[in-house]
Amino acid sequence: MSTSSPAFIPAPQKIPLFLRLGLWIARKITGKDLLPARLLAWYPKAVIGSGVLEGLIAHHDGKLDVRILKLVRMAASFAVACPFCVDMNSAGWEQSLTRDELAALQGRQSLENVASFTDRERLAVRYSRLISSTPLTFPQDFIQQLTQAFTEREIVILATTAAQVNYWARLIQGLGCPPAGFTEGISLYLPIPEKEKLST
Repeated sequence: MSTSSPAFIPAPQKIPLFLRLGLWIARKITGKDLLPARLLAWYPKAVIGSGVLEGLIAHHDGKLDVRILKLVRMAASFAVACPFCVDMNSAGWEQSLTRDELAALQGRQSLENVASFTDRERLAVRYSRLISSTPLTFPQDFIQQLTQAFTEREIVILATTAAQVNYWARLIQGLGCPPAGFTEGISLYLPIPEKEKLST
């Protein structure tokens, strides 16, 4: 066993060379030594599978720009109350979001009260919240709005983006990983108002 860890288990002391290379690349991209990736080294297949999932997720595709997919990731992170996910997915939020938009994603105010959101952005955030809720329920009137506003390809990208955050949230929280320090001063989770829940 290795030295103490802030997670439930320590990272292995010996990590295979090919995984060390992956960890080095992740560190170069993020600027952080990511504890979840080191913990997954106990089972290398999990590192590979998770890496493929992370590497192939969309960050921009046609009319689904960087901003709308960031909104989806942040909305899912807040919805599942994952401090690590909120921290990582909110990094650089001030470059593409206003404080009112951040407050709406946190659930401190209604999406409808933030005029800077487009209709597509509001639908994408609501879809992300629905995907991240238990039990999973998708009101028919909402699905009708969704399919009118987005193409089939876009809906698949939105769904997989939110689902990817949910995968990481369950895994990271299941291993007890604390936030990595990408952001400062963001309230990690505030419940979505009941009225907002009903409208989704």
